[in-house]
Formats: sequence, structure tokens, C-alpha cells
Amino acid sequence: MSATPSPLPRIRMSGRSFLALTLTPEAPLADWLAALDQQIARSIGFFAGKPVIIDMTLMQATTPDLSGLMPALKERGIRVLGLEGGDRNWPAVADWDWPESPVSGRTPSPAAEPAPASPDTPQQPVPRSLVVEESVRSGQHIVWPEGDVVIMGSVGSGAEVSAGGSVHIYGALRGRVIAGIGGHAHARIYTQKLAAELVAIDGFYATAEEMDPACAEKPAQVFLSGETLVFKTLP
Repeated sequence: MSATPSPLPRIRMSGRSFLALTLTPEAPLADWLAALDQQIARSIGFFAGKPVIIDMTLMQATTPDLSGLMPALKERGIRVLGLEGGDRNWPAVADWDWPESPVSGRTPSPAAEPAPASPDTPQQPVPRSLVVEESVRSGQHIVWPEGDVVIMGSVGSGAEVSAGGSVHIYGALRGRVIAGIGGHAHARIYTQKLAAELVAIDGFYATAEEMDPACAEKPAQVFLSGETLVFKTLP
């Protein structure tokens, strides 16, 4: 008698959201890469392990040194997940391994419309805020693109918090906070003690050396005015 074959395992699949940083190179590229080197030096490990999308909208087919951009990013350990804008037919990028952005790689059908919700099916509200009841320790990463993040404790050195909205920290901020991901320039950062390694809102960054010393070690807020991060003490 032949043995009964064992049942094959079920294939488990699920969706997962992740945070990808976006870099937008500008001409002259030599100066842009020098500024990128300064950013990496001020915040060592900031790009480590993070997927990055390169926005090529400011590039042209004739941009000087364009052919060396992708090799230069790889030399700096930047993991390019996708490219947006630009044209893969430009001669300067002919030798690139052009990764398609997960966002731009699919074009939605103009005829497709969302299916109407059944009136008998209760709609569950999507939470807009994430409340973390304890401190965020070194090495921990919290990503919440749906809205605000509230930290009831502190954010330790080496920890990182990213939010689609504002970030409220009821303790000290010693690590990194990125607010307003996804283009929300109105987002703010609040903390009871500003001692951050890096803060960012809507893509505009400031490292510890660039922050207003009048706010150091004090209750403070950070917000964006135009393209400048503003630091103000809290009462």
C-alpha cells in the first residue's frame, strides 16, 4: 500500500504597509551629493535599512553627471526601492537598473470605481491617532502614516518615530522624529524636553546642530514655515 501523501501547507499572503523615504536630486548633482554626505555624517545610520524612492522630476536628459547618480547612491549605502519621474530612455541612464516605484508602477483603470458599501455592513472607523503608553527605547521604530502619534513616555536616543500627522511626546525627545510623512506640511512636533538627534516635517530636516539652542532641553514645539523648520519653547 502506498503511503497517504501529507497535505501541502497553505500559502499565507497579506498586505503590509511600509515607510519609504523620498530623495529629490537637484542640479548641480555634485553639490547635491555633497549636501547628502553632510546629512549622512550628521545623522549616521539614518538611511540604514530604509527603502528610498528617487524622485527624478528635477532632472533632465542633459543634466550633467546624471549617469553617475545611481552608482553614487549605492556607494553611500542608500537602498533605492524605486524611481519616479524622469525617463528610462535618457542616454545618461541607459546602464541603470531602473527599479519601478511601487506607486508609479501601476496605473489605475479610469473605468474602475469602488464598490458601494452594503447598507447592512457597519463601517468601522479608522483610528486617526496612535497612542503609545510607554517610552520608545533605543533601536525601536514606530511608523504610523494614518495620523498623529502620541507617546506617553520618552523617545530614547537611537529610537525613531514617523507619523503622517503630528507627534506629541509627553517625555524627552532624544531620538529622531519624522512628522508629516506623505506631504502634510501642517504637522508639528511637541515634546517636554527637546534633545533630539533629528527632527523632520514634510521632508525638511534639522539635526541637533541645526536646532535653536534656545529650545534645547526645554519643552518645545517644531513646525514648518515655508521651507524652514521653526523651533519655539512651550509655556
